Amino acid sequence: MCLVENTQLNIRLKEGNPSAYEELFKQTFPRMLGYCKLFIHDQAQANDLVQECFVRLWEKRLTISPNQSVESLLFVMLRNRCLNYLRDQKNELIDKSISAIGENELQHLYQLDFTGREEKTLEESLIEAIRESVDNLPEKRKLVFIKAKIEGKKNKEVAEELGISVKAVEKHLHQAKEQIRTEMLKEFPLLSLLIAMILK
Repeated sequence: MCLVENTQLNIRLKEGNPSAYEELFKQTFPRMLGYCKLFIHDQAQANDLVQECFVRLWEKRLTISPNQSVESLLFVMLRNRCLNYLRDQKNELIDKSISAIGENELQHLYQLDFTGREEKTLEESLIEAIRESVDNLPEKRKLVFIKAKIEGKKNKEVAEELGISVKAVEKHLHQAKEQIRTEMLKEFPLLSLLIAMILK
């Protein structure tokens, strides 16, 4: 969308024009859902998080600036909701496995939020590491993973689109998960439960 079109859409959104809201939703929702599903495995939860962002945008529409990137604003809102969700899941999993972690490792785990990693929180570091791991996949393996896990297509659909067998799709997915898991565990050796949940 060009700058003029973006400005016009923002003005219509700020005025409370329902058709502008619907236009933005149709343009942005699929990509936002794909982004969210990279980190949130549950389809219903991912849908809820994305829709919450659009509801929040509508509630705050009077604050929209004509030259502001509403799309960027939506993705920032979604990112924050993904982080909050992962934080809740992380805390639940840590509570379950805390007795198995030694004192030194436990101290290191909690310090991840406050030291190193360029002041990134643990959740931000996890999301960044996942994205990098996906980018590091071989091209065909990456394509299969994105279609199946981000776009939510069934293995049979992916196989037909790429002209390969369902077994080949399953093999690529297994290899992709193993590669991502291996890379993640090198950086986050104490978060095996959370990593397993993300890659389920």
